[in-house]
Amino acid sequence: MSEARFAFSQDELRNLAGEVLSHAKAMGASDAEVDVSEGYGLSVTARKGEVENIEHNRDKGVSVSIYMGQRKGYASSSDFSLSALKATVEAALNIARFTAEDDCAGLADPALIAKNPVTPDLLFPWTIDVPAAIDLAKEIEAAAFKVSPKITNSEGASVSAQHSQFVYGNSSGFIGGYPTSRHYLSCSVIAARSARDKDGMQRDDWYASARDPKDFPEAARIGDYAARRALSRLSSRKLSTRQCPVLFEAPLAIGLTGALVSAASGGNLYRKTTFLLDTLGKEIMAPNITITEDPNVYKGFATGPFDDEGVATRARDVVKNGVLQGYFLSSYSARKLGMQSTGNAGGCHNMLMKPTVADDFAAMLKRLGTGLLVTELMGQGVNYVTGDYSRGAAGYWVEKGVIAYPVQEITIAGNMKDMFKGIVAVGSDMITRGSMTSGSVLIDRMTIAGA
Repeated sequence: MSEARFAFSQDELRNLAGEVLSHAKAMGASDAEVDVSEGYGLSVTARKGEVENIEHNRDKGVSVSIYMGQRKGYASSSDFSLSALKATVEAALNIARFTAEDDCAGLADPALIAKNPVTPDLLFPWTIDVPAAIDLAKEIEAAAFKVSPKITNSEGASVSAQHSQFVYGNSSGFIGGYPTSRHYLSCSVIAARSARDKDGMQRDDWYASARDPKDFPEAARIGDYAARRALSRLSSRKLSTRQCPVLFEAPLAIGLTGALVSAASGGNLYRKTTFLLDTLGKEIMAPNITITEDPNVYKGFATGPFDDEGVATRARDVVKNGVLQGYFLSSYSARKLGMQSTGNAGGCHNMLMKPTVADDFAAMLKRLGTGLLVTELMGQGVNYVTGDYSRGAAGYWVEKGVIAYPVQEITIAGNMKDMFKGIVAVGSDMITRGSMTSGSVLIDRMTIAGA
């Protein structure tokens, strides 16, 4: 794949979007919006030195929302022929005719729509073919097995190169879109103290993702690190029930930001199913915490000049010095709340929990002192109505800033309100997962339920 191999140009996608909007108006729609997209890619998985999976994907689709006054209908298709586009519009119209009126339905406020948005530079095609992808996957896995004979099995190493593009348009006159890429390297392995040790086996994994394949670390490091993580979990113990400080490893600390986004999202707010109800302008986190949202990050996974409704995005502080500065609202949820869209239809944009200290991971362990380092969480134990938090966990018991031994089969519990306000420090060991970036996060006290 020496260059992007889309089946359609951006101009062709814009023309298709224009056809849909024209059909909608001609058929009697008061308003309409359309999203036209396509993507292609290659994914390869190798396991135990053999090719396990080779997958080529090529997809396209068009989705249409039709408004008849304040009645809304939706339909989609993977057929781009003019007859299929007309049929899709007609299907959405028929649905709209029989739906109940909703006084919050409709297009985004024209005053908030992005004006002449700049196309972000987010497409970095990966020039890799099947043989090269296979060799790379095998290299990643081989690096894991090379670490120790105690790496006894593998769930595989994968290489994925993905490219997509879209165009969004609506009957208010907005139309815009751009291409993007997203690539992955991953490895998952199993460690055991001996070939006969079935009860003491431990699994762990690691992955890297990038817009630009040039930003990947050396591939062998992915397998090497996955192996070392699995090995470090051998001979895990249980803990007795206790209360202690908890350090969330950076990839898991990102979940704390994700919980904030969910709790402060418009849908949960207008349904009153969130523990952050009516907290705008109030202190919800420790006063040392600032969380930003920036849709302009170069090569960011959630970068974009407009959201899924064409509303202009902007950089902002979501939390500043512990105080909640803004919610995450689409046009619909904003109307439900009597507020204005924040440009978050479709999700958040490059969230960053800013470091509060210059401590790397080793220094964060010292700051933890004696307590629990969490490296794996299981289950979805967050009650967004009450804030109650309870999840299965594994990690390491730390004594005087040094990892003492691995632990498993424990549960960590608390309440998100207390956890947010109990954040002691955010480390400088930053990592990005999807739309969010954070370092490790130290919380002053949580309950550990164990043996």
